[in-house]
Amino acid sequence: MFSPTPPPQLVEALRTAAHVVVMTGAGISAESGVPTFREAQTGLWAQYDPEELATPRAFQRNPELVWEWYSWRRELVAQAQPNPGHLALAKLAALAPKLTLITQNVDGLHQRAGSPELIELHGNIQRIKCSGDGRIVSGWPPTDQVPPPCPHCGALLRPDVVWFGETLPMTALNQAAKAAEQADIFLSVGTSALVHPAASLAHIALQRRAVVAEINLDPTPLTPHATIAWHGRAGELLPALLNAAFPG
Repeated sequence: MFSPTPPPQLVEALRTAAHVVVMTGAGISAESGVPTFREAQTGLWAQYDPEELATPRAFQRNPELVWEWYSWRRELVAQAQPNPGHLALAKLAALAPKLTLITQNVDGLHQRAGSPELIELHGNIQRIKCSGDGRIVSGWPPTDQVPPPCPHCGALLRPDVVWFGETLPMTALNQAAKAAEQADIFLSVGTSALVHPAASLAHIALQRRAVVAEINLDPTPLTPHATIAWHGRAGELLPALLNAAFPG
């Protein structure tokens, strides 16, 4: 079985770090078979532009269409399983003195892998919230109405994800920025480094003189700035890194 050799500088930085910060993006989920927005547009949904469905305006115009699309996407995500990269990060939480895990993904695979805590910058497709007051709703009475009404106020329910044109949840973003400021090592895993403000977190860590390591299949805009750029599949590189930094 192929086992990549991690850069010695990266191994030493992870082994000695008091605070490890990891940010993950779509790349780590792709290894579990989670399709991207455009990859998911097949069958009946091929005629729709996903960016036209994932907006507040689309929900106002046709809430039933948006609700049904997200129900279909939830089924796709539910079929995926955490891969060795997710499992390695869950294991790292028990090995590092302090770990802050930040994700741009909405699929919940980190939780299913066993990561005890994480900061979700873009929400979670498995959660439902009220479109009126934003409260999380875990259940509602049986109804034929699509989307269902909020059991508390009657407003329509919607997925708890950040749509195009919406701002990131400030609490999560502030927590992520604070962690980046305090990081000894910052791992950017499977992210394109294109989507802001999340892409700025690695640069915050760089400004605070943290070791910033990019673990990604391909080079990104972060690559020339990173302390270390190690390219490959997260599901192969992360387990190898943990084994080297924490043998036994």
